[in-house]
Amino acid sequence: MSMMYHNPVLLEEALDGLDIKKDGVYVDVTFGGGGHSREILKQLGPKGKLIAFDQDKDALSNTIQDSRFLLINENFRYMKRFLKFHGYNTVDGILADFGVSSHQFDAPERGFSIRFDAPLDMRMNQDNALSAKSLINSYEEEDLRRIFWDFGELRMAPVLARTIVGARQDRPIETTFQLKSVVAKHLPRKKQNKILAQIYQAVRIEVNNELEALKAFLVDAEGVLKPQGRLSVISYHSLEDRLVKRYMRNGLFEGEPTRDIFGNFQVPFKKIGKLIVPTEREINKNNRARSAKLRIAEKQ
Repeated sequence: MSMMYHNPVLLEEALDGLDIKKDGVYVDVTFGGGGHSREILKQLGPKGKLIAFDQDKDALSNTIQDSRFLLINENFRYMKRFLKFHGYNTVDGILADFGVSSHQFDAPERGFSIRFDAPLDMRMNQDNALSAKSLINSYEEEDLRRIFWDFGELRMAPVLARTIVGARQDRPIETTFQLKSVVAKHLPRKKQNKILAQIYQAVRIEVNNELEALKAFLVDAEGVLKPQGRLSVISYHSLEDRLVKRYMRNGLFEGEPTRDIFGNFQVPFKKIGKLIVPTEREINKNNRARSAKLRIAEKQ
């Protein structure tokens, strides 16, 4: 496994948060290059078990030859279903690192990066019907405006949507650089790369239905964790982190939890420690770690 596939972020801190038991059952729902998984296996004894998930077929080449390890080529939103299929109703800990892998960013043909002129794709599961190309060329202006506003947090969402719809009437927008060229006139030079990254983030989130998958995963995590089981989650932007923070605190994505007869909130998790972010040393070593946030919770 090449560490260029994905250099694991907050590795020691994320594993410490799991409080690994040697004979426990653990889940890594974002296998990628297997960096986190390999370290979990080092801490497990002969009777321990690690089940990993990754919807990207490219990740299968990084599989680990170990009788204690199982890799499932599925989206983590279906974690509970596939754990049950393989005979695991409850587990001792779950790890999630929601960063797009270095491999996906660095493979031009995947269309994730603004650095390369490549086909607009951005699918984490390459079998999915919806790609960035089909989204950009088929979504109504209102829907484009919604994703740029909701998922890119861009105030210029209306003008971006209007510009894209106008440009694609002349010819389809098929590559990353074509999209960049279409919106370039609206981007201040000093903020061009930042805004482009927000545009690409918005499209990627919609293509992969990322936030709905995250919500489904968190609900499943509550259901499959044993009492005192640990949930260790690394997120990279405010949309993800907000959902993780709220669910770990309230067991809800909106509103307030119910109270028991004594007036105490009834919540499924107990927060463990404070928010953890990378050190300057880790950021210098791996620049993609700069926006990472680790939250840890324990099932009540």
